[in-house]
Amino acid sequence: MTLTGAQREEAARLLREAERRVTPVDPLSELMPGLTVADAYAVQRDNITRRLAVGGTVVGHKVGLTAAAMQQLLGVDEPDFGHLLDDMVHPDGGTVPAARYCAPRIEPEICFRLAEPLRGPGVTVEDVLAATEAVAPALEIVDSRIRDWKITLADTVADNASSAGLVHGAWTPLAEAPDLAAVLVDLVVDGERVASGSGGEVLGHPAAAVAWLANTLADFGTAPQPGHLVLPGTMTGAPFVSAGQRIEARFSGLGPVSVTFT
Repeated sequence: MTLTGAQREEAARLLREAERRVTPVDPLSELMPGLTVADAYAVQRDNITRRLAVGGTVVGHKVGLTAAAMQQLLGVDEPDFGHLLDDMVHPDGGTVPAARYCAPRIEPEICFRLAEPLRGPGVTVEDVLAATEAVAPALEIVDSRIRDWKITLADTVADNASSAGLVHGAWTPLAEAPDLAAVLVDLVVDGERVASGSGGEVLGHPAAAVAWLANTLADFGTAPQPGHLVLPGTMTGAPFVSAGQRIEARFSGLGPVSVTFT
């Protein structure tokens, strides 16, 4: 079963209103039981198109559900993706109002910046590394416009893969970067380490997630472009954050990145 065009439009409207009002809605998968993942990507594209129509710019993509634990939680066996827009990027060391989000969480990731397009299918890890100009330590702000993060795969896909913001630190040319699978990270909240992980947690290698993205976008007739940023997935869990907290991620070989929620 799938949704009608009118139902997809309504799903998109509900998510837009939830974000605008900072008031989450009940799971779309419950409100519209016919919702499929294909429907969900159509809903996501609808809302991204609307944001572009009022001046937004796509600066890249994020990949989600790359960790085995998250896949098991949602009962899926592959990642998903969302779009990154220019108004989602915040400065390293800066502040972000917590009140703009429904229930924000934070994820430490290795951000890729591409020098060449990556057009699938058939993109490999080697292709990704050859096309990457530089990498940076990053924090992804994830948020769910679905009440209580009660999400299925279709719910999060429709909700732009729960993407909400990006903070990245200094860029390291890929030729000078360490083995990305071996990069370690400590996630620190208000001076206390709350999680640790490695690049290997991301599909075995963060570039594998970027390859998955390029190959999946090929099914939609598009591809990551030169200058685009790609967040490949979290290296740790994703703790909730709130006003007054300072979050820092310390990456071996790449350096730190931080943000404070006000």
